[in-house]
Amino acid sequence: MDSATTIEIKHCKGGRIMKISARNVLKGNVKNVKHGSVNSEITIELAGGLQIVSIITKKSAQDLRLSKGKKVYTVIKASNVMIATD
Repeated sequence: MDSATTIEIKHCKGGRIMKISARNVLKGNVKNVKHGSVNSEITIELAGGLQIVSIITKKSAQDLRLSKGKKVYTVIKASNVMIATD
């Protein structure tokens, strides 16, 4: 069974198709971009109004040309996910 996720890169030279090992790929839209001196806080709105916040380098945010309304993929790849209760 192939566990890789396939994402088609439309703006890539030659229309390449990229496979990634992460199983959790969520499509959404950039809701907010807050730049700091080194890092940027990116808020992504998913279907149903759920939001994910990611901290990436400011350079990466600029290279990706992230701005409000841009369609993006949130890729979650973690070896550990912690859950806590009261």
